[in-house]
Amino acid sequence: MENSMGDKSKGNGGVGTWLLTNLGRILISLVVPIGLFVILWQGFMFLRDSNAPQLVLVLVAIVWGVGGVAALFWVTNWLVEKMPKEWTRRIQPFVFVGPAIAIIAWFLFIPVIRTLILSFQNDISNAWVGFANYIFAFTDRVMLDAFRNNLLWLVFGTFFSVSLGLVIAVLADRSRYETVYKVLIFLPMAISFVGAGVIWKFIYAYQGLGVGIQEIGLLNGIVVAMGGTAQPWLTQAPWNNFLLIIIMVWLQTGFAMVIISSAVKGIPAELLEAARVDGASEFKIFFSIIIPSISGTLITVTTTIVIFSLKLFDVVYVMTGGNFGTNVIANEFYLQRFTYGNAGRASAIAIVLLIATLPVMIYNLRQFNERRAF
Repeated sequence: MENSMGDKSKGNGGVGTWLLTNLGRILISLVVPIGLFVILWQGFMFLRDSNAPQLVLVLVAIVWGVGGVAALFWVTNWLVEKMPKEWTRRIQPFVFVGPAIAIIAWFLFIPVIRTLILSFQNDISNAWVGFANYIFAFTDRVMLDAFRNNLLWLVFGTFFSVSLGLVIAVLADRSRYETVYKVLIFLPMAISFVGAGVIWKFIYAYQGLGVGIQEIGLLNGIVVAMGGTAQPWLTQAPWNNFLLIIIMVWLQTGFAMVIISSAVKGIPAELLEAARVDGASEFKIFFSIIIPSISGTLITVTTTIVIFSLKLFDVVYVMTGGNFGTNVIANEFYLQRFTYGNAGRASAIAIVLLIATLPVMIYNLRQFNERRAF
């Protein structure tokens, strides 16, 4: 009886020691990384307030940031590995994924929740107005014009960008100067959207001076040289929308071409040769073999450009500022928030834009997860 009582007390003591040991490890695993993060953050605050030369601050910030993050990951991983194996197996993936999740939550999830709350408040966010801002978003004439214009960008911009990218990718694949052609067509992707807007604003430029007319745009120069009359291209609705869509096509065709070209090169050459030996025409090969073989890539490229067309802002803001019937959803959001100072309406428009892009983004992510796109 005494032996059994002794063994029981010893066993209880062992369990207690095990619990205390592992609880201590867990607490250390939480406290030490948090402490390191606080030290790292305070270091950046010190650098921000320092009066040292700018170059020195940049170099120290790079070393401090990279070294601090590396130390934070190393120490955290080392502490987690000291925990029981079951705990290590469960916690260790979050050592590396956790910071990314935290950053996404801080810069994406929390702002979305805050924007959603603001969308139910008035212009200065001090009173609740219910769905009034959403009613404005779906009934106001300016907003309806913006929806219509975004639909034009979505349909025509996406169609011509993907179509031209597909045709160029297939034709360039058979050319001796494939690299040169692709570089020239992809080159606009190196230009920012604001820069592209400035370039094309000079192309479409038209300026009236009193009773005379001064044509300073390339397009008007060509029109006049051919015996025509200069036109204020960007003020003529609804055609000005299509002239702006040309800029999107110019920018996005190179992107579509590069992605589609990589998929075309993945089609087995034996399959194409067998089709030609069987007497299939190039058009039949294109529609019956090439298109089905790269359908996943086409869907991915199309959905990516659709998302871009829904969020479009830069080109319209630089070219027309949304005037002359060219307004789009993102530009109206900017005007409501930063020009008119109406935080409620701007937030509602932002949520509407998020809801419009969310299904396409989810579908695009599923395509990547299924690995059918490339």
